[in-house]
Amino acid sequence: MPAEFIKIYPQNPDERRIRQVVDVLRNGGLVIYPTDTVYGLGCDIYNSRAVEKIARIKGIKPQKNDFSFICYDLSHIADFARVDNSAFKIMKRVLPGPYTFILEATTAVPKLLNTNKKTVGIRVPDNNIARLIVKELGNPIVTTSIKDDDEIIEYSTDPELIYEKFQHQVDIVIDGGYGGNIASTIVKADSDGFEIIREGLGDISVFS
Repeated sequence: MPAEFIKIYPQNPDERRIRQVVDVLRNGGLVIYPTDTVYGLGCDIYNSRAVEKIARIKGIKPQKNDFSFICYDLSHIADFARVDNSAFKIMKRVLPGPYTFILEATTAVPKLLNTNKKTVGIRVPDNNIARLIVKELGNPIVTTSIKDDDEIIEYSTDPELIYEKFQHQVDIVIDGGYGGNIASTIVKADSDGFEIIREGLGDISVFS
């Protein structure tokens, strides 16, 4: 059975549609949704089978994953990552925004994702759809970028084409308008300060 293809407007998200997406996530479903950068593929972080499905789609082992979490705001982050004061101040300034912060993971993370990773990526995107899904769900979702097979365009931007490609692998594809094709800036934050792992859409001058 093909996935549902639903339209949600970022400026005025339909609450019924958001609840529909959350119901699918709670039942172990996979959802493709817009962020403030590229389209993402995600599931409830508490559903290990759903995480394994995403790993299969990406062609990787769950233990080797580099998935990040989407959180609604900074209050969620303390459950999954340790953040010192200097990192928190910067994160408070730039989030919601196009950044992924690599932080020291708490003991909750390995249990959730069956991995021994010492770090976790955290995102709070500046996108109402993604954040309201997380808020309604009550906990973060796993997120990984939707890549394109095209050699020139790295990320898929057209939700209709994304649906064509993934309709038999996921449960819902959200049309939130055209996505971007520049991913988030990845910043490692620890006691040594900040290290830019990948320069993306986010301004890196705030970390110098």
